[in-house]
Amino acid sequence: MDAPLSNAWSAPRATTALDAQIDLPGSKSLTNRELVLAALADGPSRLLRPLHSRDAQLMVEGLRALGSMIEPVAGDGAYGSDLIITPGAAGGSISIDVGLAGTAMRFLPFVAALSSATVHFDGDPHARMRPMRETIESLRALGAIVEDEGRDALPFSVQGSGGLIGGSLTIDASRSSQFVSALLLAAPRFERGLTITHSGDRLPSLPHIEMTLEALRHRGVDASAIGDMSWRVEPGPIGARDTRIEPDLSNAAPFLAAALVAGGDVSVRHWPEKTTQVGALLPDLLRGLGADVHVDSSCSVSGGAGALGGRRFRGGAIEMGHAGELSPTIAVLGMICDAPLTITGIGHTRGHETDRLEAIRANLTRMGARCEVTDDAITVYPMERLPSGRAEWEAFADHRIATSGALLGLLWDVEVDDIDATSKTIPEFAELWGAMVR
Repeated sequence: MDAPLSNAWSAPRATTALDAQIDLPGSKSLTNRELVLAALADGPSRLLRPLHSRDAQLMVEGLRALGSMIEPVAGDGAYGSDLIITPGAAGGSISIDVGLAGTAMRFLPFVAALSSATVHFDGDPHARMRPMRETIESLRALGAIVEDEGRDALPFSVQGSGGLIGGSLTIDASRSSQFVSALLLAAPRFERGLTITHSGDRLPSLPHIEMTLEALRHRGVDASAIGDMSWRVEPGPIGARDTRIEPDLSNAAPFLAAALVAGGDVSVRHWPEKTTQVGALLPDLLRGLGADVHVDSSCSVSGGAGALGGRRFRGGAIEMGHAGELSPTIAVLGMICDAPLTITGIGHTRGHETDRLEAIRANLTRMGARCEVTDDAITVYPMERLPSGRAEWEAFADHRIATSGALLGLLWDVEVDDIDATSKTIPEFAELWGAMVR
């Protein structure tokens, strides 16, 4: 425990049980997939209620640089304008900043390869540490020219040739399903389409690939799984479509989990009846810990008295290989369980915005909690007594780590050093969080 950090965000403490209904902005994963497909489509498309965040803006600016016209227009949502995307083409020399956005750094190079431009990619300092070898190797295998000075990482340049032949490709996407999704999104524009086979032992975040396939099918593309680890996209036009973006269910995680920490009830409204989002796994995950969960047009979680009222939740082991982005939220709940909580299958999250296993371990250890990590798992032990003083929580420039600190801040005095990291996917986080606690 240390003195408060300068310029840090003091997470609001809960003094009574919660009673909140939350409206969340659009899904980052869906927004960025639909932006890419709209930019490659056969006419203008409109995205209704898209996410407006740093990751989404980086994708917008990247696609604009590649020739698409993207115009904001008045929409009916509470979180900003709709977007009209008109496909276009660019040539010459272009520079694109991908920030720390995994979708931008993996998806845009394949769009660049379809252009007639030479496109230079770079991003935030930590982006140069994120896995990119699979993207670079896939581009080269498809005939694109990539200059990376042997780094297999950012920065690199793609020399567009106006198109790619396609055919078949085998890759190891063990470190991120985004490598598969990036290829699938561009594949309808390949002369022969594309058959992709994953060669690794495991594939994390498999629901994100189904999300990509569904987005392609929505636009009239023949796209399907042809085995447990193979997918086929036929060549053809990508249809212009008007598409409404669902609320981001992964961003719902800290809000719904807040009911377990502070007690009471929290509902996230406009919960889709059917979805390919990973956040759809949240109801079962929270039920497994012992919360009461009801899903209809909203997802409502009741934590009863919650940890604030002395309640403990169920520990045990959870495999979360398909839902790694939810793991920071679930992991910190181990502090209020009745037995150690172990989450397995999440080694790939070491290559996300930060090494999430080490980030959670470092922060919980600083709070005085016991936490152990392996290559692929994390175990968090129950906190027997409240820590004294204020806890410094480092976001590591990672939105999921920042929101996990806010979650624990409902019960303990927590200073999050960089709550603005949440601007990556939910710029309104601090405002929404404060309103929920109030």
